[in-house]
Amino acid sequence: MKISGLQKNSFVDYPGKISAVIFTPGCNMDCFYCHNRILLDNKYQKLISCDDVLNFLENRKGFLDGVVVSGGEPTLQKGLLPFLTHVKSLGYPIKLDTNGTNPEVVKSCLDKGLVDYIAMDFKAPLYKYKDICRTDVELGNIEKSVDLIINSGINYEFRTTLAPGLNVDDIVEIAKQIRGAKLYVLQRCRNEKGEGLSYSAEFINSWLREIKSIVNSVETRGMSFSA
Repeated sequence: MKISGLQKNSFVDYPGKISAVIFTPGCNMDCFYCHNRILLDNKYQKLISCDDVLNFLENRKGFLDGVVVSGGEPTLQKGLLPFLTHVKSLGYPIKLDTNGTNPEVVKSCLDKGLVDYIAMDFKAPLYKYKDICRTDVELGNIEKSVDLIINSGINYEFRTTLAPGLNVDDIVEIAKQIRGAKLYVLQRCRNEKGEGLSYSAEFINSWLREIKSIVNSVETRGMSFSA
């Protein structure tokens, strides 16, 4: 599996755990707000060997509580499942970040018991996916992944970045698509300079009021509120 980055410890990427975060290169989307744009090219050459990463994880047993595999889009990696198997053999719980475009890979991870937590980015209501992701997306795959995750029996979250172009009606539509989900997270969007956008408390509360009866739990993440 190709690995393009390793964050040796994180207190925020795996809920309730101190984790290492592994980044894979390549993505099948081109979201205009992506803060990992350097990873989008699958030919990204600054790679870290899997053996080095596994050795690091071996040596950090007892200090780390889990491992996050993120990207890019990890499910594009042909060696993902064997790599997850190695990580599992070290005794680590694994969180997988995905955009949900490869439900077959998600299913294989679940069937083999290789992931303990899944975070799926639900980018937009289905009719706006091409506008936000700037690429053609097989929308049926998004729906399949949602169904797999909701019925997986493991911990999970769906999350949406509050990007320009999305309104309250769009968020309600997404919530309906994941109706009954354990957790729906609304994330702060950053501009091209990496600066977080600011939202009014009234604006955010209007979103929360609309969706709190549709999903089991809703949270905001990384929000900055303006006066």
